[in-house]
Amino acid sequence: MTKVAIVGSTTWGTTLGIVMARKGIEAVLLARTSEEASRMQSERRHLRHLQGISFPDGLRVSGDPEEALEAAKIAVVAVPAKDFRSNLRSIRPALRGEVAIVSATKGLEPESALRMSQVMEEEVPSALHPLVCVLSGPNLAGEIAAGRPSSSVVASRSEEASREVQESLMSSTFRVYTNDDVVGVELGGTLKNIIAIGAGICDGMKYGENGKAALITRGLAEITRLGVAAGANPATFAGLAGMGDLVATCVSPLSRNRHVGEQLALGRTTDEILASMTNVAEGVQTTAEALKMARKLGVEMPITEAIYRVLFEKLDPTKAVMELMGRPPRSEDDGSISWGAGDS
Repeated sequence: MTKVAIVGSTTWGTTLGIVMARKGIEAVLLARTSEEASRMQSERRHLRHLQGISFPDGLRVSGDPEEALEAAKIAVVAVPAKDFRSNLRSIRPALRGEVAIVSATKGLEPESALRMSQVMEEEVPSALHPLVCVLSGPNLAGEIAAGRPSSSVVASRSEEASREVQESLMSSTFRVYTNDDVVGVELGGTLKNIIAIGAGICDGMKYGENGKAALITRGLAEITRLGVAAGANPATFAGLAGMGDLVATCVSPLSRNRHVGEQLALGRTTDEILASMTNVAEGVQTTAEALKMARKLGVEMPITEAIYRVLFEKLDPTKAVMELMGRPPRSEDDGSISWGAGDS
């Protein structure tokens, strides 16, 4: 049976460990510290974020990278984007042999605006570059840990690696698909967090379902434009890692990024909101990094621009919406995106 190491005792990292251990897979969760590992191993649950979910017998918790990664065939990294590179550096000495290394993080690196797979290829041994995978989809961790039906996508340049990860996660309640579009799957899961902040603003301002539907739809077109410019297959954004994740994150009360937008609409500042949260809302930093990408690639992102100004320049959300609604009229089909199955 394949051994899997999960780097990061985050809500999502812990959930993935639970999913695999329930299947009988040997799963080791690498915690931040030995003290945290000892506590979680003793309590057999994540009391901070998943209080009602007990750990299966097959899930162990360790604070030692060497112990966690010894003989592992898959290493899943599920940490905030800002800590992604430092975590890779801490585990690099323990990465031996052929290890499929999976990013389960939906964000862009601060300052560099790099995708997590790009950070991986800068930090892990070159022999592992073909085995880099990304996992993304409409994956609210609490629902998956509770055993509610969910789906996800694992993408890699290596069909063998993606199938191995698929097999490790697939269960009667968690259906996993494979894809070879690493850029699209990764950016779909990352950029939708920006639009979810906008959806939260719509909810907080009580603009109704028509307005939110328009925001989600035009937001999908906007993030697809950026994805295609970065080399993604546009069809990926119509799938689970694009539209599926976007819908879940924009409508669910469990969504951290939607919560940020809702609180902004209620008059709280970005700093106040983030200080009150126990989990990371990746969409805040992603908004700034996505604009760097967009400017570099020459892509227009008016929704992202507006959300950036609300987040970082204290633009009143009402004024941001008025500015978007007052943009010059245009055709919905402006030819910038082709959804044909044959596009690459």
